Amino acid sequence: MSLSKWVFSLLMQEGRQRKEEGVDGGAVDAAVRGVSAESALAEIEAAYDALMRLSVSPGFPFEEPSDWETIVSLSPLLKQGKAGVRASEMDGGVLLDRMRGAWFGRCAACALGKPVERGPFMNSRDGVPGWQGIRIYLKGAGAWPLDFYVPNAGVIEGYDIGCPDSTREHIRFMETDDDIRYTVLGLHVLEQKGAAFTTVDVAHAWWNVLPIGQTFTAERAAYRNLANTLEQGPLDDGALDYVRTHRNPFREWIGAQIRADGWAYGAAGQAALGAEFGYRDAALSHVKNGIYGEMLFASAIAAAFACEDALAALEQGLQCIPSTSRLAKDVSEAIALGKRAGDLDELHDELWKRWGHYDGVHTNNNAALVAAAIAFGGDDFEKTIVAAVTGGWDTDCNGATAGSLWGAAYGYGRLPEKWIAPLNDTLYAAIPGFHPIAISECARRSVETALGCAEA
Repeated sequence: MSLSKWVFSLLMQEGRQRKEEGVDGGAVDAAVRGVSAESALAEIEAAYDALMRLSVSPGFPFEEPSDWETIVSLSPLLKQGKAGVRASEMDGGVLLDRMRGAWFGRCAACALGKPVERGPFMNSRDGVPGWQGIRIYLKGAGAWPLDFYVPNAGVIEGYDIGCPDSTREHIRFMETDDDIRYTVLGLHVLEQKGAAFTTVDVAHAWWNVLPIGQTFTAERAAYRNLANTLEQGPLDDGALDYVRTHRNPFREWIGAQIRADGWAYGAAGQAALGAEFGYRDAALSHVKNGIYGEMLFASAIAAAFACEDALAALEQGLQCIPSTSRLAKDVSEAIALGKRAGDLDELHDELWKRWGHYDGVHTNNNAALVAAAIAFGGDDFEKTIVAAVTGGWDTDCNGATAGSLWGAAYGYGRLPEKWIAPLNDTLYAAIPGFHPIAISECARRSVETALGCAEA
């Protein structure tokens, strides 16, 4: 693909992004009118710049800031300034059990979702929504209702899977995946910098241990922009704003949300601290709902270490993002849907009807699916992660987040052995020092970071 065609593809994504965040659709269409993939690069760039100058319409019913101070003012629990329960105040055995539950729950559910992280399952094909495509494949493989890892059954009615190392026939470990790499990266930064880590520290960690080839969408755009700042001096607020926004139409997609867990583990028991950690990380590459997605689950998973159930923790997390945002509205409605849905078909059909207009890897639809799965699954691990994965969209991301939140709330001791044993306590993260590593060792080290952050 030529440079001009590539930038044009970003321009088309940017037009969609600008409409979603409240810019008048007519103004967006006018800004890109007459520009095509065959236009000169300078013309495409000029249209892109014109799009970025457009303001959110005065009648847009949501207030969605990206700066920390305004976010705090609009987030009920953050505004109260409650500290929560510090890790050092928890029973050591309980803390370790819940930390192991979070790590193993995340790995198992991520592995469950990896084989169906494919285009026809994440979006639609020939008018068939992804959640139905997953059922077509699983029914054809004799694996519906799903009660174990996805089978490797070849092509079924045109549907195929990927990641054979995570299928029920072959799974022997947690294979490398971006959802797990970022969890490891959060642990790495907290071990190096502690609770005082900054967004710049996260950027340096990316440079040092995360190759750009292991990044996607918003993270890859931010990485490119980081490279452009190397000779411009320190990463001040202006430079960071450039990093997360320049030619980055993916800045409200799910990339930050999947990075929440490592920070949540370090903030164990403290929802507000989890939200703050999540903000510092997300602000490198995302804005608005992209930031809130990471804050939501970083705070919810942190809260889960001191909660009686996963849904109560999620509801705390909801209080740690702006109540004026699209995400707060979407997640609240998804929780209500999860509570009343009679079965998975009803749950997933309604989710797609309400949030199917978003890209398959946007923050809002995927956060809604995870929230609905938590409410639907209750204290049943299998029911929860199957609901999260078989709903389509970003299957491994959603499984991983739901499994992590569930495991932090209920602990390792309540995870079904059939889901944990196939991993053989082994993770390949493709991060130096974590390839391979025992999952239980990651949990032990996360307990240490949580105790350190509690005393900071």
